Amino acid sequence: MDTNARRRRIHTAVVSTDAGIYNHDLSLYSDFPKNPLGLPEFEELALERLQLLRIIENAALKGHKMYSDDWRNCIKEDLVKNNLKKYVRLMNGANGQGGADFQARRADHLSHYILRLAYCRSEDLRRWFLSREMEWFKIKFMAQTSAGVMQFLNINSLKYMPISNDIKDDIKSELMDSTPGLSHAVLSTIDIYKVPFTDVLPLIKSRRTYLKEGYAFIPMSDLVVCIQSKFRATLSESLNQINHRLSNVDDDRLNDLLCNLHNTYTGKEYIENPNKDAVDIGDLNDYSKKHFPLCMRHLHEVLRANHHLRHSGRLIYGLFLKSIGVLYEQFIEFWRQEFTKIMDNNKFDKDYLYNFNHQFGKVGKMVSYAPYSCIKIIMGNVGPGEAHGCPFKHWDVSYLKTKLNEYGGTQESIQEVINLVTNGHYQIACTKYFECAHGQPPVNSINHPNQYFEESMTLIKGRNKDK
Repeated sequence: MDTNARRRRIHTAVVSTDAGIYNHDLSLYSDFPKNPLGLPEFEELALERLQLLRIIENAALKGHKMYSDDWRNCIKEDLVKNNLKKYVRLMNGANGQGGADFQARRADHLSHYILRLAYCRSEDLRRWFLSREMEWFKIKFMAQTSAGVMQFLNINSLKYMPISNDIKDDIKSELMDSTPGLSHAVLSTIDIYKVPFTDVLPLIKSRRTYLKEGYAFIPMSDLVVCIQSKFRATLSESLNQINHRLSNVDDDRLNDLLCNLHNTYTGKEYIENPNKDAVDIGDLNDYSKKHFPLCMRHLHEVLRANHHLRHSGRLIYGLFLKSIGVLYEQFIEFWRQEFTKIMDNNKFDKDYLYNFNHQFGKVGKMVSYAPYSCIKIIMGNVGPGEAHGCPFKHWDVSYLKTKLNEYGGTQESIQEVINLVTNGHYQIACTKYFECAHGQPPVNSINHPNQYFEESMTLIKGRNKDK
């Protein structure tokens, strides 16, 4: 769904009794929400949080080094683009006390707890959620000043205190030898904390800290490792506990949302626009080779070869064609021309015409349906003899290699795609396929077949204009 254009914006005043838990941009989410929450706002907050976590995940997939300035700027730009400026506010480390600041922190707090309900249900979901929440916490922590960190530690009763300057002078040589990035100039301007070594095992494993008598001496920037460790343990335990109590949630409206949240598409909807350039059906063969994602190219080629597609293939490919700009009359004519190569017009009208009219909203509920997103295609089932599905998910690897070779991919690029597929990164593999086919990556990671087509067309039009 298009979470920007179609969701009704909910504006809720911060309840004064909650102000105490919304007074800092950093949160360990230790206070369970107690105030009532309406279902429309519940859904909106859930979808916004899901968008936030997906944006964080995709930033690294775009090639940016995690926690670098480019990575953070990429996240900020995508949040602004998706009308999630409240989360940008939390990335600035200002800890403001205005109404908009409280609203942002309230949304952050509530949405975190909502997603706990959705992501406690399996080991894979818990692992994904934990990773993204750790990253989100570190993003906010890195923006904090020394005063902001101290305020956060006091609020959460975390007993980490910086060592005195005298102690720091005594061990400054050891600190500089063991801690990357420390110099005399840097050391004189930052606080060093003495923490139990068990709180910073990742730093010890990578030999990035000074140890003495069971304690590690770390700069404030590494203090996040201690806090993340505690946060992860607490959150992991909470997710397990919630999972065992889910049977107490007896509300079909909530259960439907929570059970399907991870598979919810949160990007742009590609319902047809009557003002866009029409796509002539006579050009579809050419379009399929130059501008279609692999899933739609395959459906087109199977249709041309067999003059028929089974129901799911007709639905997925039909909605895709409608939304790239094939007009209704040509849409019906296209399917009629293909199907009547193996059947007569009467059979086509009797058995198939209603279905194609339904896709355009001409019959039934009179709704113009949106095309399938990548996640919906990936999560769908593909039976024997069916041509739909995600090639990167549903095809045998050897067959995928054969088709990529047939379409002119280099051995190096094909191997990159196969490596991504082997690791379960199906949409990233599609993004890499786009890059191989066009000589440059798309503006955004591919998450919708119609996005692939749109970005391909925009790229080609831009090149033709430059000529």
